[in-house]
Amino acid sequence: MPQPSLSILIPAKDEAGNLPQLLDEIAAALSQENYAQADYEILVVDDGSTDATWTLLCQRAAQDARLRPLRHARSAGQSTSLWQAAWAARGTWLATLDGDGQNDPADLPRLYDKARQEGITLVNGHRVQRRDTWFTRFSSRVANRVRSALLKDDTPDTGCGLKVIRRDAFLALPYFDHMHRFIPALVMAQGGKCVSVPVNHRSRGTGKSHYGLNNRLWVGLVDIVGVMWLRRRTRLPSPLENHAAIPAEKGVSSTHNKESLNK
Repeated sequence: MPQPSLSILIPAKDEAGNLPQLLDEIAAALSQENYAQADYEILVVDDGSTDATWTLLCQRAAQDARLRPLRHARSAGQSTSLWQAAWAARGTWLATLDGDGQNDPADLPRLYDKARQEGITLVNGHRVQRRDTWFTRFSSRVANRVRSALLKDDTPDTGCGLKVIRRDAFLALPYFDHMHRFIPALVMAQGGKCVSVPVNHRSRGTGKSHYGLNNRLWVGLVDIVGVMWLRRRTRLPSPLENHAAIPAEKGVSSTHNKESLNK
């Protein structure tokens, strides 16, 4: 299979009922003329599923060379799944989607094109109309407000699973558990450009969410403190002046200045 330009990363735990439709929808979304069949790959990480997720992925991969299943024998979490998939990916760009089918693959080409054409490090989806239970919406709203107030990351929906990001930028981020919730803030701390765009959000097909108020807010508060510390420690260096703009001191040639800057 030729080198893909886009790698789609999908963490999945007990999603055998949702993955077939999701994979079909990804293929349909990327079947446009602008996307050659071999121009993308899909890495699905089975994160310790107890259902038929792994069997399903292996069967699909036998018929589709673009699908590359990965597996954790025991659940390692969403951040670890994305991190390991990113290292295994071969594309210049990464796209992430949740495995429950609530992210709409039809939005993927729009985010991907915007990132490439406008030179944006991260394009983050914004679920304007959530299709979740009232409790999930409430817990997410509380977590987003707390995070936004403390990190000021200018991202209305950092928890949206639909993102497009340069692979090199993602791999340059510090890895820690739950880091996937803070990707915009971490990218901005590295000097990257982030934008949010509205995306469609759908009701979950089968199964149930693995997230609630406890792991959205209380665990997240500890992580926010860590991210704040990381951002204070991550200071971009001031740009060096070009040697031609620096007057040469008496007895010091411009050639010497140039060599000093290159050391």
